[in-house]
Amino acid sequence: MPTPVAVAIAALVLLAGYLLGVVAGPDGPERTTGTVDSFDASSNLLCLSGDSVAALEESDLDVADEQGDDDVLCGRWERSAGSERPETGDEFRFVVVRTTQAPEDEATDDPEESSGRVLIYGAVVD
Repeated sequence: MPTPVAVAIAALVLLAGYLLGVVAGPDGPERTTGTVDSFDASSNLLCLSGDSVAALEESDLDVADEQGDDDVLCGRWERSAGSERPETGDEFRFVVVRTTQAPEDEATDDPEESSGRVLIYGAVVD
């Protein structure tokens, strides 16, 4: 087989693999936007509200918030250094992760209390 034909076939195989990965591969995290309802800087407890938050809690993602409100999602804000501190009324773009277990320093014998926590990753929208 001539070298140019082999190179062309290899390029087509790589392209097909890339396209298959893009189409059939896992979806990235869906970022949603909510409104800051409250923020406690001492505990990094962030509460968000809005239509996107209500839709998120009604989805099959099983993201129950730490406060138990239906229209408000509360959790620990995990932020990068230098992030703008959210204030009530700010628009906030975020991704939510629900852990399956509480951290070791917060673990209890009660299965309801040590069932995990809600982590909110995101930042204030400029």
